[in-house]
Amino acid sequence: MSKLFKLLALFLSIGLVASACGSDSADDVTSTTAAPTTEAAETTTTAVELSQGGSLLDVVIERGSVNCGVGATAVAFSVIQPDGTSAGFDADYCRVIAAAVLGDATAVTFIPLTSSERFTAVQTGQVDLLMRTTTWTQSRDTDLGMDFGPTTYFDGQQLMARISDGFSGSSDIADLEGTIICVNAGTTTEKNITEATLLQGVNITLQTFEGSDEVYDSFISGACDVTTTDGSALVGRMAKHEKIGEWVIFPATPISKEPLGPVYPQNDSVWGDVINWSVYATVIADEYGINSSNVDDFLAEPGEIGRLLGTDEGELQTVMGLPADAFYQVIKQVGNYSDIYNSNLNPVGLFREGSANAPAADGGLIYAPPMR
Repeated sequence: MSKLFKLLALFLSIGLVASACGSDSADDVTSTTAAPTTEAAETTTTAVELSQGGSLLDVVIERGSVNCGVGATAVAFSVIQPDGTSAGFDADYCRVIAAAVLGDATAVTFIPLTSSERFTAVQTGQVDLLMRTTTWTQSRDTDLGMDFGPTTYFDGQQLMARISDGFSGSSDIADLEGTIICVNAGTTTEKNITEATLLQGVNITLQTFEGSDEVYDSFISGACDVTTTDGSALVGRMAKHEKIGEWVIFPATPISKEPLGPVYPQNDSVWGDVINWSVYATVIADEYGINSSNVDDFLAEPGEIGRLLGTDEGELQTVMGLPADAFYQVIKQVGNYSDIYNSNLNPVGLFREGSANAPAADGGLIYAPPMR
């Protein structure tokens, strides 16, 4: 069998495995925007090149744009706009990669993906990068042919219900006895709530839906008592529907760990390094107080700042196949971690202070290795 046919067979088998696996729930939506389709010949050619030792970095540079898979209606994370671009925290990290690689944060083709499409899109080369509030799990990391970059947002699964039904911020799993819970079908969210209630001997009825909009429509209509997904998504939906004071999110401590971040094809260390260190660059800049408005004031600084901005002879961006000023472009055009976080997540009530997403120096988990 030729290498080409073996490769195509591999893609087919991986796609079948991916379609059988569960998925995240924070933005499991059915997209209303048609996703651009990569031509089969182009995908095959790219795949063959990569199988022979190339990297997606070369492909992206030659193409002149980053194909980034996102959600379509994930409030504050990735919402497709009428012009086909995306707005939100995840969308801005797509722009971070474009700025680093191509020097142009706008050189992104946003590809909205449903939960069932997203992993196959990575495996088959439809997208170069997936930024779709996707949880890093063991099975996804080891069994689905994908690698995960640094966690950009530490999340956790919670529940949301109506205060008028007797729920409060101190409610917990035991208070779910006899309730009907709406959830996305075939997701880690469905699995988590099933396991949590089973462990405590709580009887619930699950109603499952393919898309998040269907879940929330059912909750709003009263067809279910409770809905559950990642806490950030619940906060976003509460803000969108202006139900603060009517709905409540609980328990205070999430029932699961949901580390969210970039996903890219497995075993491409060159492309992986670019994504990882582009993310770290936003964190390091934040640690030094370097942002999009003052970055030019730091261009003459020595040491790690000089290496970050590409002005020090010890910079390593060119070793990675990037321009020396790659991370300067990231900060100048998109911003540091706080710029990206605050502009997208603060408006819906998600703040860094006191959360796992605070800087490590302030007791949070956001931390970057040294740039040296």
